[in-house]
Amino acid sequence: DWDGTCNLHSGRSGIKFSSCVGTKGTQYETNSVDFKPQKGKKIVALDPSPPPKDTLLPWPRHPNADGLRRRKRDWVIPPINVPENSRGPFPQQLVRIRSDKDNDIPIRYSITGVGADQPPMEVFSIDSMSGRMYVTRPMDREEHASYHLRAHAVDMNGNKVENPIDLYIYVIDMNDNRPEFINQVYNGSVDEGSKPGTYVMTVTANDADDSTTANGMVRYRIVTQTPQSPSQNMFTINSETGDIVTVAAGLDREKVQQYTVIVQATDMEGNLNYGLSNTATAIITVTDVNDNPPEFTASTFAGEVPENRVETVVANLTVMDRDQPHSPNWNAVYRIISGDPSGHFTVRTDPVTNEGMVTVVKAVDYELNRAFMLTVMVSNQAPLASGIQMSFQSTAGVTISVMDINEAPYFPSNHKLIRLEEGVPPGTVLTTFSAVDPDRFMQQAVRYSKLSDPANWLHINATNGQITTAAVLDRESLYTKNNVYEATFLAADNGIPPASGTGTLQIYLIDINDNAPELLPKEAQICEKPNLNAINITAADADIDPNIGPYVFELPFVPAAVRKNWTITRLNGDYAQLSLRILYLEAGMYDVPIIVTDSGNPPLSNTSIIKVKVCPCDDNGDCTTIGAVAAAGLGTGAIVAILICILILLTMVLLFVMWMKRREKERHTKQLLIDPEDDVRDNILKYDEEGGGEEDQDYDLSQLQQPEAMGHVPSKAPGVRRVDERPVGAEPQYPVRPMVPHPGDIGDFINEGLRAADNDPTAPPYDSLLVFDYEGSGSTAGSVSSLNSSSSGDQDYDYLNDWGPRFKKLADMYGGGEED
Repeated sequence: DWDGTCNLHSGRSGIKFSSCVGTKGTQYETNSVDFKPQKGKKIVALDPSPPPKDTLLPWPRHPNADGLRRRKRDWVIPPINVPENSRGPFPQQLVRIRSDKDNDIPIRYSITGVGADQPPMEVFSIDSMSGRMYVTRPMDREEHASYHLRAHAVDMNGNKVENPIDLYIYVIDMNDNRPEFINQVYNGSVDEGSKPGTYVMTVTANDADDSTTANGMVRYRIVTQTPQSPSQNMFTINSETGDIVTVAAGLDREKVQQYTVIVQATDMEGNLNYGLSNTATAIITVTDVNDNPPEFTASTFAGEVPENRVETVVANLTVMDRDQPHSPNWNAVYRIISGDPSGHFTVRTDPVTNEGMVTVVKAVDYELNRAFMLTVMVSNQAPLASGIQMSFQSTAGVTISVMDINEAPYFPSNHKLIRLEEGVPPGTVLTTFSAVDPDRFMQQAVRYSKLSDPANWLHINATNGQITTAAVLDRESLYTKNNVYEATFLAADNGIPPASGTGTLQIYLIDINDNAPELLPKEAQICEKPNLNAINITAADADIDPNIGPYVFELPFVPAAVRKNWTITRLNGDYAQLSLRILYLEAGMYDVPIIVTDSGNPPLSNTSIIKVKVCPCDDNGDCTTIGAVAAAGLGTGAIVAILICILILLTMVLLFVMWMKRREKERHTKQLLIDPEDDVRDNILKYDEEGGGEEDQDYDLSQLQQPEAMGHVPSKAPGVRRVDERPVGAEPQYPVRPMVPHPGDIGDFINEGLRAADNDPTAPPYDSLLVFDYEGSGSTAGSVSSLNSSSSGDQDYDYLNDWGPRFKKLADMYGGGEED
């Protein structure tokens, strides 16, 4: 049943109305439908007659004649309601406004504001003369829910007749928008085993219609659930808030890991007959909890391991866990609870297969334990869920057998240290260095051998390991370090395969007095006259305390000159001073014997020679240079001879240098026979060219030749020849160039060659003096004087000098003004 208010007018077949508004906000647009009253329908007419009721604008009243001013009436203009999505026809009249002064004067009406003269433009219009206001197009409440306009009344001259009046236009909402979900797909999760009423997720849909009316009131419901296990209604949704919660127990991830729920949102407060609907998908993931304890696939496992092996996997324990793989609820943790008190084994988890790998972490000995019986328990990284108990299948037994292998013999005392005095004779028994074979259940023999004996001082018995000396042991040897000599021995059994072990024997050698002291230094120098300087001497002994100092220094009695010339003064137990006993000793090198005795038991003595250089000294007590030479054993005559030889050598070098400079000077001063300007020493090789020189090639020599085609040329006079033919006659002999000419002979050689070439009529390019002896009317070259025919006065042939030595002769012949 519907109850509301309509704007209507009568029709032929009923009552035609433009819009109806229900008391609960429900709106109907039925402008094009004839409405026939039915039972239970209540209609209230707002304006039973078209056109709509006129609204009068208030105006101020004029005062009466008695001077009393009539008070202006206050008008309250009700808002104008316009339904959205009206179908027209447009423009559609909304209301008429008029002023009561239009009876006296013509008035023009206008409206201003958003929707009139402001964007959106011309939504509303007004008849300026009648004051009827229209809507020009369908309204959309979602764009503009209301409009605020102002109505104006002016006379024909534009003068304000009435004050502006405010008009409020409200767009009545129609249910023209479906609810829209924020997301088309929602993802949520819930733990398996959750109790009913556990919150899962929230879905939200928005409706663009008026939320204060039923048009915008959205209600939710679940349409379908997939899968429908263990119940078809595992979830419910709050119709107003969209909260999804569990409604039934029995969520089990191991059976159903995910649910797909279709949620529908409907406006009109969920009325499926009149409301608009939309759907969205809610994906609910059932998250895992540790509700399944891990269980071994077998109650017992077995494995074997060789003795003395570590980090070896001896058995793989397989388990089954129905929880989510590779999660803390599935990852297995293994623990040995009995059977391994010494900690030989541990169980590690394979991160991929979740299997337990029994691994040896401490070597086992077959002779001590031939087998192990382990009890292993498995659990998860995460604790079990509340109310879940461990399974009896979470414990299993593991039997590990130990395999006997051939173990290497070992030396119980390794490194073994013994002490003895150095110098024991070869063949002395030092000790027995024997090894033990740990294989008690194998009958094997052990053999011994040397592995390392740097000085080759020892010998070992191959059967019993007895060690004897093979040479004298010397503490002062380079093979001992810190008085200890070290050797390594090998003990090998005869098992299959053979095994061996090593042992180290350390011999601490006790020092005996077997090294006499040595004098230091071996060389020294002293002044030839006694003064404060002396030679400090000491001794070095390879032995150690108490077989070293204090030392006794003394001079021998033989030869007697030693004690006559030298004396020793003791400073302390390790040092003494050697000095001259006499007032003067000739410069030179002296070998002074000194007897040094240590404090060992028995003491050892040694006579050492110290080379002393006696030399003249300066005021500071240092040897002079001459004195040092003299002390080295050279006399004055030898020194003079050496100086003379040096002077002779320097003189010879000086004479040789002077001779070389003189010879060089002679070479440079020797003049060549040719002019320096025509020096051709660097261009000798250019004369092997056939034809004229480079300078001749710059001119057209054909002008100097007689053409053959000219018939009017008279016969050549005797002695005249063609310049393009090779002359026939004897050829002069050119000088032969020596294979290795001396630089001073180059000038002679060139001059001789030039003379021969000038006198050779057969030499190309036949441009000698004879070439130019043919001149006359028949010559294309004309007279030589024609070369300068453009000049006036005397002819100048000096430019011929620039053409080469051969044209220089022409310049000399024709110089002085002769033209022919």
